[in-house]
Amino acid sequence: MSSLRPSPIAPTVDFDRDGVQHGFLRLPYSRDDSAWGSVMIPTCVIRNGKGPTALLTGGNHGDEYEGPLALYDLARTLDPKEVSGTVIIVPAMNYPAFRAGTRTSPIDKGNLNRSFPGRPDGTVTEKIADYFQRELLPRTDIALDFHSGGRTLDFVPFCAAHIRPDKVLEAKGFDAVEAFSAPWSMKMLEIDAVGMFDTAAEEMGKLFITTELGGGGTSRAETVRIARRGVLNVLRHAGIVSGAVEKVRTQWLDMPSGECFSFAEDDGMIETMVDLGEKVEEGQVLARIHSVGRTGVAPHEIRARMSGLLAARHFPGLVKAGDCAAVVAVLVG
Repeated sequence: MSSLRPSPIAPTVDFDRDGVQHGFLRLPYSRDDSAWGSVMIPTCVIRNGKGPTALLTGGNHGDEYEGPLALYDLARTLDPKEVSGTVIIVPAMNYPAFRAGTRTSPIDKGNLNRSFPGRPDGTVTEKIADYFQRELLPRTDIALDFHSGGRTLDFVPFCAAHIRPDKVLEAKGFDAVEAFSAPWSMKMLEIDAVGMFDTAAEEMGKLFITTELGGGGTSRAETVRIARRGVLNVLRHAGIVSGAVEKVRTQWLDMPSGECFSFAEDDGMIETMVDLGEKVEEGQVLARIHSVGRTGVAPHEIRARMSGLLAARHFPGLVKAGDCAAVVAVLVG
């Protein structure tokens, strides 16, 4: 790390200055329509004296909106007099993707949440990852990174933390998830954690929680309310914002193994046979994939590999081989 060149990103805010600052992480980006142009990533810092630092992020994927809606609102409304410490808010981490409404960057097709630790001399997406890796995460005590299903997935709304080797940090993560007070709370398993923001933070020993709040490339009134309440609850739980946590009953889910995931093996039109939140039994048909190339072909059935409830599903009506079709989680509390 120490041999790497400095990040090309220049913040227009001072992370160590008290008060409220609204500015940018400015990343130089020379292109056809702007020879000396920059990517301007909106950033807010709210600081009031000494205390813990929270890093709040959304738009890690550009087609997920609950986080940005909650965080742009928080940046506008949070009173610094209620803060003890520092709140860093980046509502749209992958700003080019966010402006395009796509999961990955239109500049380099980079998936920011698979680009960590990044590179200061890499692509635009890698440069953004590098800045968070080397500049923002080291000063962070607790990180909350908002996600939802984007255009291709839909989830029951949950807050999540990972099972970790450090059981003290694991317990603190689950306590923060409980404080968030989403309708569902998840002990999260990733299909592939390499290159994720989550992994970068956890390898530094940071307290990290995340969400999946709906999906379908849009937001709902309910999921935005959950996000707004949840982020304030986490800040209060961490002792950074004054006031009591507004607790709402949450039900815990677990993803105990890769058997949670079901993938399409054919292209076609998907028919969901179970709705989100409904209980399923091992072997039950979760979805059917209908051939669209000709008539008279029986649909292919996707069956649950374990019992539980449907926590996520493929969202668009058409599916391709390899797409995640369904996720089953186990109710544990």
